[in-house]
Amino acid sequence: MTSGRWRAARPELFPPQGPRAWARRAAAVLTAALFLWGLSTLGFGWERLSTGVSRLGATFALMVPPSLKGQAWVYLGAIGETLAMAFLGTLIAALLSIPLGLMGARTIMPFGPVRFLVRRSSDVVRGLDALIWAIFFVSVVGLGPFAGILAIAVNDTAVLTKLTSEALENVDREQMRGVRATGAGPVGVARFAALPQVFPVLLGNALYFLESNVRSATILGVVGAGGIGFFLMDRMMLSAWREVAAIVLMILVTVALIDAASGRLRARLIGDAR
Repeated sequence: MTSGRWRAARPELFPPQGPRAWARRAAAVLTAALFLWGLSTLGFGWERLSTGVSRLGATFALMVPPSLKGQAWVYLGAIGETLAMAFLGTLIAALLSIPLGLMGARTIMPFGPVRFLVRRSSDVVRGLDALIWAIFFVSVVGLGPFAGILAIAVNDTAVLTKLTSEALENVDREQMRGVRATGAGPVGVARFAALPQVFPVLLGNALYFLESNVRSATILGVVGAGGIGFFLMDRMMLSAWREVAAIVLMILVTVALIDAASGRLRARLIGDAR
């Protein structure tokens, strides 16, 4: 079979020709030009990079060996505060996202204006990162973990509301029709037909956000929301690098334990639910 026949029979095996080929080349050139322009605009330079790497190596040398300086119990208490922030913020968000997700799903909420209001408001809230919300709540309620809990709860409620409403719109409609045929109202249909189908998804999302919020709560402490992040930022500003190393190691161990426990819990509960 000649090359022309092969190209006609299996065009996916041959590179494009004509306008498509030139369009791909132009896209590649444009991407490379934008990349180089971005590097120059951001002030990237090999000299600055090599200087930064050498400084990073010197900083790492100052971190050895890690030391708690007799503050082990203080740091453990701060880590417990961070875990409490992540747990309470995630719990509040998971609970609030269920009714909001029901109001934002086409399969449950027949009134378009209500769905529009719920979805667009969640889009607005998700447009701001949890760190921005933490700065806002620190200025409103003051320093401490309460601001961190509010920041996590507000941000995660918006994200989980979107995920919940999308999951509810993909449920099996036949089960909903069957429950509705028994005379159940909208609440009964949601309770006995829609929510049982999406419960594994909701539970998996909540556990994943709990894992992620343990790390997020650490960052929120940097802006005054309490927890171990406050001590981490304080020791970095004092250039107490050995204590910084010890705190970082404690955070890594805590996150690893939480991830492992959450993964096992997710596998067990979601498996039972299914």
